[in-house]
Amino acid sequence: MTDPNPGPIRKVVIVGGGTAGWMAAAAAARYLDDGQRQVVLIESDAIGTVGVGEATIPPILGFNALLGIDERDFLRATGATFKLGIEFVGWDTGDDRYMHAFGGHGRDIQGLAFHQLWLKLRDRPGIGALEEYAPSAVAAYLHKFGQPGGQPPLAYAYHFDAGLYAAFLRRRAEAGGVTRIEGRITGTDRDPLTGHVRAVRLEGGQSVDGDLFIDCSGFRSLLLGETMGVAFEDWSHWLPCDRAVAVPTEPSTPLLPYTRATARTAGWQWRIPLQHRTGNGHVYSSAHISDDEATATLLANLDSKPTAEPRQLRFKAGRRERLWEGNVVALGLAGGFLEPLESTSIHLIQTGISKLFALFPDRGFSAVERDEYNRLMGDAYTSVRDFIILHYHATRRDDSAFWRHVRTMPIPDSLTRKLTLFRKNARIFRYDDELFGISSWVQVLLGQDVVPVGYDPIVDALDADRVADAVRQIRGATLRTAQALPGHGDFVATHGRFEGVPPMRSPVRT
Repeated sequence: MTDPNPGPIRKVVIVGGGTAGWMAAAAAARYLDDGQRQVVLIESDAIGTVGVGEATIPPILGFNALLGIDERDFLRATGATFKLGIEFVGWDTGDDRYMHAFGGHGRDIQGLAFHQLWLKLRDRPGIGALEEYAPSAVAAYLHKFGQPGGQPPLAYAYHFDAGLYAAFLRRRAEAGGVTRIEGRITGTDRDPLTGHVRAVRLEGGQSVDGDLFIDCSGFRSLLLGETMGVAFEDWSHWLPCDRAVAVPTEPSTPLLPYTRATARTAGWQWRIPLQHRTGNGHVYSSAHISDDEATATLLANLDSKPTAEPRQLRFKAGRRERLWEGNVVALGLAGGFLEPLESTSIHLIQTGISKLFALFPDRGFSAVERDEYNRLMGDAYTSVRDFIILHYHATRRDDSAFWRHVRTMPIPDSLTRKLTLFRKNARIFRYDDELFGISSWVQVLLGQDVVPVGYDPIVDALDADRVADAVRQIRGATLRTAQALPGHGDFVATHGRFEGVPPMRSPVRT
């Protein structure tokens, strides 16, 4: 018989540090510290972290705000810069580029989506390209950024050093009462009746017990995968890139306020500008190019001098079938991996934390809360998966075996439905709380030349000349607003210049 009053969670154990672990710890210190609940994080300095994810999307602002983080302090501590979107180069024909800008484009008129109006009017004089109506895109290409009056007119996110972000959050978490234990985990103890994890064992014989365990152990998935036996759902048949090589370079000017993703013969290359360095990497399919060739491609396409040796990473796209099993919840790589094409890795960690807190269990670990969490997180991963697949599938490239494969491969039914609906009359619908909205889908689809046959016929009910005049005014106002902003590099220098890496002097319990 189930205990009707099992009691509250008294001890939360986070297994693993890195970005996922310290995000969870900092959030727990902020929202779970009622004086009766203990939060412990276990990590080993001997185990490295992936730590190359440096680009984010706008919801990160909300996470930082919930933790009470001052933006200037954050920039100074992490070497951060501002990000207005992602420029995609060569994804359609190999000789093209477009911007997926944050914040959308234009404004709806009489309830009709702006892109529907633009599709009807796009051949008229003075209308121009769709991205000329996206404030973030216009500012990005002008290398501008600003927050006049303290109210940001632009939708934005950040580029930052993931390792420095984790260290920044660690300092806040430990100041908030989180205990860090240094050690390598060698095994687990499970309750023979429930199968729940009772404790983790460390080298040297120490045992750390807990009520709720958050698995941030990286690709190994020590608790959710190895201990609880939750299987991995492989998505590599849709996302065949399975390796990356990364290398930092000296910073270059101008300091661009956007990420660049350049398509290569068997994958793509990222360029992420930080204050103190530029992050570069080549994501590729090992079935279509060798590691040596991939590294050579990356090194041949850098715009500044490398400051370290290239670093190889291996991964497989997909996720665990469930992200919450028993008393174990996985965050980050322990739960799944989707390549960083749309900078969603840190967002999925953030989403996992917020959903866990919204459904925070007691020691009874109700199946109702667990199942809802798994449904919500499953939908989150699936919607991001489909959006990333879109970039590969919506291409006309025919210059390599890799691009021929992704262009012609079968795609998920959920993505097929979206594409079919858009190709008719440019209709896109956002389902539930999926991450990417209508504007994001429209920018990528039109950016990669997926042009619909028609547009919403209701647009024809409006006076086309009057609408065209209004649209031209929006275009002009968007440009003038962006031109009035300060340069991105100048704004960063005055708003939060990087102060360097501080020593880590926080107490460590062993």
